[in-house]
Amino acid sequence: MNTRAELLTDTAAGPAQVTAPAPRDVWWDLAGRDAHLGVTQTPTWLDCLCETGPYRDASRLYAFADGTRIVLPLVGRERRPGRLDAEESWPAGWGIGGPVASGAVSPGQARALFADLAHRPALRVAVRFRPQDAALWQRAVPGGFRLEPHMNQAVDLDGGFGAVWQHRFHTRARRDVKRAEKAHLDVEADRAGLLAPVFEELYDRSIERWAAQQHEPRALARWRRRREFPRQRLAAVAARFGESCTIWVARNAGEPAAAIVVLRHGPHAKFWRAAMDRDLAHPVRAVPLLYRLAVEEACAQGCRVFDLGESAPGSSLEHFKAGFGGVGRPSPRYWRERLPVSAAERGLRTAVKRVIRFQDA
Repeated sequence: MNTRAELLTDTAAGPAQVTAPAPRDVWWDLAGRDAHLGVTQTPTWLDCLCETGPYRDASRLYAFADGTRIVLPLVGRERRPGRLDAEESWPAGWGIGGPVASGAVSPGQARALFADLAHRPALRVAVRFRPQDAALWQRAVPGGFRLEPHMNQAVDLDGGFGAVWQHRFHTRARRDVKRAEKAHLDVEADRAGLLAPVFEELYDRSIERWAAQQHEPRALARWRRRREFPRQRLAAVAARFGESCTIWVARNAGEPAAAIVVLRHGPHAKFWRAAMDRDLAHPVRAVPLLYRLAVEEACAQGCRVFDLGESAPGSSLEHFKAGFGGVGRPSPRYWRERLPVSAAERGLRTAVKRVIRFQDA
């Protein structure tokens, strides 16, 4: 892999050397010292993108004169010329990216990073920031970048599982878990990727259910969902994360009913994916049981945060996650384009939805 270095001189924080792609040893060093680092900000996550999608490593290391070093996880598109490239942290569906640093980033350094991105030759540049950094980057964003609001929910694990169960799980969630326990479901936690085919089978059933809910042709739903989450992706993620990837599966009367995937890095656990056979899972509340077990294990492993991922404000998904103590915080995405490609794509999607009478679930 070719590494390039350049010098930024016209910045509010003084000169900065930029190295791309970011050296992995530096990235891992900063990751080990960044108190708020999430699973999706690691080099392992970038490798998963590049292995299972049309992406290449475009990460950037910013080294400032005062000794501050910042890594921006970033991927570009394979086989696209520079002017048609999309450099993102991350692409849609891949979660939160954003800068990784060993300490506080100054306002001047934040502006310098944005200024560098503003001058990238790519057609589109986008960064989604974690909630802890949202205020800093909101103040630093220059004109030309647009805000795309997102909300992320997470559970504070301070005090251990006893405190989480008693004070953060809502009554309805505890009631659902107790109902599942009375149903005597068989639960397995796989840390070797062996249950990936079971998850994929349940995910296919979920696609069928979503298609019916949204008045979407099944063939279109399968193409769209599998384009976003191809079959080999979970196996690849499980192989790269090893024991830090757990596939939880609940069986009802011997049949797979529900599954969730949880990733972990250091003190941060992250819910990543879920799938279920609703007829088998919902009557016995299999999914709440899996959430409960995953949160309990994260507490036992010394995690401080259980990231439940993105939810739309006011949605049933937000309500569900709130039942497990998930507190929503803004996780903004800022982006700019040299041509209005995204607007054209949204217009095309809207037209297709209108034709098939698509209903957002």
